[in-house]
Amino acid sequence: MNTNNENPSVGRSFQDLTAELLSAYYNVSFISEMAINIGNPPKAKRFDLVANDMSIAVECKCYAWTKEGNTPSAKMATLNEAILYFKVMQQVSRKVIAMSKATHERKRETLAEYYLRTYNYLLEGITLIEIDTDTKAIRVLRD
Repeated sequence: MNTNNENPSVGRSFQDLTAELLSAYYNVSFISEMAINIGNPPKAKRFDLVANDMSIAVECKCYAWTKEGNTPSAKMATLNEAILYFKVMQQVSRKVIAMSKATHERKRETLAEYYLRTYNYLLEGITLIEIDTDTKAIRVLRD
């Protein structure tokens, strides 16, 4: 569990790792924190990673179960918000949520697996990827 003042650096490290792994996976380079106009009227929204050819946009989520093993409900709401941004985005053909692999001793599923099971109905047209930061492995949960 990270303290609040550690969260930005942990998130940034996860974003950097995600860019490295997805660059190799999709064979494209990524730009960090790129703004894309979304909606009507258009408004600029920064996405964590955008492919240099504008074919892929990625939102990186380095979330964990709570200490007690509960769902981090506020973070799930933020993830749902990212999905809403993807839904109104027209410029990018592949939209990806990259979640860090988060386990808990009381849970039989990772947080990404929980999210897929609970919110699958929101994920049409969105790829959900889980990244194991220890092994640097990518697992596609939904494509």
